[in-house]
Amino acid sequence: MNEFDIVSKAITSRRSVRGFLPDPIDISLINQILSAASFAPSGSNIQPWKVHVVMGEKRDELSQQLLEAFSNQLPETREYQYYPVEWRSPYIERRRETGWGLYRTMGIQKGDRVASAQQHGRNFAFFDAPVVLIFTIDNYLQQGSWLDYGMFLQSIMVSARGLGLHTCPQAALANYAAIVKNHLGIADDQTVICGISMGYEDTSCVANQYRPDRMELNDFVTVHS
Repeated sequence: MNEFDIVSKAITSRRSVRGFLPDPIDISLINQILSAASFAPSGSNIQPWKVHVVMGEKRDELSQQLLEAFSNQLPETREYQYYPVEWRSPYIERRRETGWGLYRTMGIQKGDRVASAQQHGRNFAFFDAPVVLIFTIDNYLQQGSWLDYGMFLQSIMVSARGLGLHTCPQAALANYAAIVKNHLGIADDQTVICGISMGYEDTSCVANQYRPDRMELNDFVTVHS
């Protein structure tokens, strides 16, 4: 296997896993992943990322607080707009297909709001992953730094594959930013971007059978020559 094949396999085998085994992850492996990911590019090398590694009792307590907030339908405290205010084609169709594709795989019927809510609530149990990483950024940094942050997040998820781990990036964890900040002692000058649940895949989990489609190159590439 040449170097391209190794890198390509790590990238293409990365997917959002929604069912993890409870097996613990040694902090040395997490440090190894974060150390490799720290080589992600950033404008003028400002490295805008801040990472909170949450595991053990702290992880369980945070999960309980988030689940209670979700179950009780407490107001969300997200600090930025993730999705567009008004959806347009082709993005709305892709979003719907991904959502219903997952639910079809799990046997959840359209209109079953109870089952849909239960699955969405799994976000706040971190899909049973033993570790969740919470990411924040300084409030005054601008869109360029958020672009840099995306490359850092991808580097983490690809690096995890090299150690046999899987991940699930979760913007939903920023829905209750106030709870996350309070629990982890995060200062108000930080914005909670998202979380990443990390662990070993539970291959018996039905949700993990779903694979969303990807566009063909002709759908997003224009060659100028």
